[in-house]
Amino acid sequence: MKTHRTHRVPRLFATAAAAALLLTGCGAGDSGGGEASDGAARGSDAFPAPSAPRADENGRTAAPDHLSTFALDVDTASYGYARRTLTEGQRPDPSTIRPEEFVNSFHQDYERPDGNGFSVTVDGARTGEDDWSLVRVGLATRTAGKSGERPPAALTFVIDVSGSMGEPGRLDLAKSSLGTMTDRLRDDDSVAIVTFSGEAETVLPMTRLGDHRGRVHQAVSGLEPTDSTNLGAGVETGYATAVEGLREGATNRVVLVSDALANTGDTDADSILDRIGTARREHGITLFGVGVGSDYGDALMERLADKGDGHTTYVSTEDEATKVFSTDLAQNLDLTARDAKAQVAFDPGTVAAFRLIGYDDRRVADDDFRDDRVDGGEVGPGHTVTALYAVRTRAGADGHLATATVRWLDPDTRTPHETSGQLETGALHDDLTDASLRFRVTTTAAYFADALRRPETPLPDAPTLGELRETADELARKTEDEEVRDLADAIADASRLDL
Repeated sequence: MKTHRTHRVPRLFATAAAAALLLTGCGAGDSGGGEASDGAARGSDAFPAPSAPRADENGRTAAPDHLSTFALDVDTASYGYARRTLTEGQRPDPSTIRPEEFVNSFHQDYERPDGNGFSVTVDGARTGEDDWSLVRVGLATRTAGKSGERPPAALTFVIDVSGSMGEPGRLDLAKSSLGTMTDRLRDDDSVAIVTFSGEAETVLPMTRLGDHRGRVHQAVSGLEPTDSTNLGAGVETGYATAVEGLREGATNRVVLVSDALANTGDTDADSILDRIGTARREHGITLFGVGVGSDYGDALMERLADKGDGHTTYVSTEDEATKVFSTDLAQNLDLTARDAKAQVAFDPGTVAAFRLIGYDDRRVADDDFRDDRVDGGEVGPGHTVTALYAVRTRAGADGHLATATVRWLDPDTRTPHETSGQLETGALHDDLTDASLRFRVTTTAAYFADALRRPETPLPDAPTLGELRETADELARKTEDEEVRDLADAIADASRLDL
């Protein structure tokens, strides 16, 4: 069975007060010394100066930590749910704020690779405070091709029909979305439908679309909300149906549409996943979670997707649903990389401290980077993955700053591949305003998420919400991007709540 190991260590140093605050809660890699398989010293995502080496549990002197390792994540549900909550005049629960999902909700202009795998872009800009910079590691998959260029899909829709789904914007939105998706699928795609409330039921076995779209539409249109939410039974039955209708050479995926407010049966994500472990591991069935509803079980859905070799999104409007189930259909169905992980090696000669912003639940021990038994992330075509770091360079430092490497398995052969990108201190922009528009959108989204999550320990040189709103308004005008306009509106909503 695959494992996803997360290691944490206490704060490793305290220089200026800002650095001490910055490092609170940092995730870490291997706590011992020694050499990793590539000859680099293993470590965490915060490290002491070379003049202050530390000792491991056996008293041996360890090299300074300078590695940061995490599983890739293309989830965006946290941002979508936060926007809806703010629109309704409420403050999002800080526990639901995952900065990487804010950052990954926006279009990026990274160079795309030709085949499966990733391109790597590393850039950065100084923030103006005590040698701090923001460094962006950008990973991109190939452009999503036309529908006919992807493998056929065998999709098992697992649809929540519990009583809570009767609220406007839940089951009605799900039915409309699935109807749109059915029309966009190809004749050689297959669909099955499972519903769950107090118990689960297979409404439609795996059916090749061809001349049977009417059967799918009829099954979807007949869905009505009933009573309690036995999500565990729904997932288990959904995977059993997917296994029964498994297609070789196709993308076999469970599409879970729910508010994830489980209140009956098994409500623990790990227990649910244990019961469908064989389907995940031996048959390669992945999970796509689509969250709906003003009350939403964010933690449960996110855990199911992360451990179920998939990803999540959140929809609350017809436009958002159309984007997920129509515009972005190919990237949500196809797969270009399995178990993808990233490792960033900061140069101790130029970097004094760093912090990965977000990815708290996706940290991987540094020496597990090349252990392909350790779970990574599944990524489709057309996706970008962005990781943002706060980095403090040494005074007057000049030269190599960081190397970012991504490792993944071919989705068909499971052959491992790697590629890297690098950043020099001289390539850092002197100021955030000098960076590209897309870099500035990234930093604005990250600052916003961090302000919602932990305003008491802000990132270096963090702007106020008012300043963030002005920046987002400017970026919305310059990019003419409606998604950036939505970000500016969300920041304005937060400002009115005096967050």
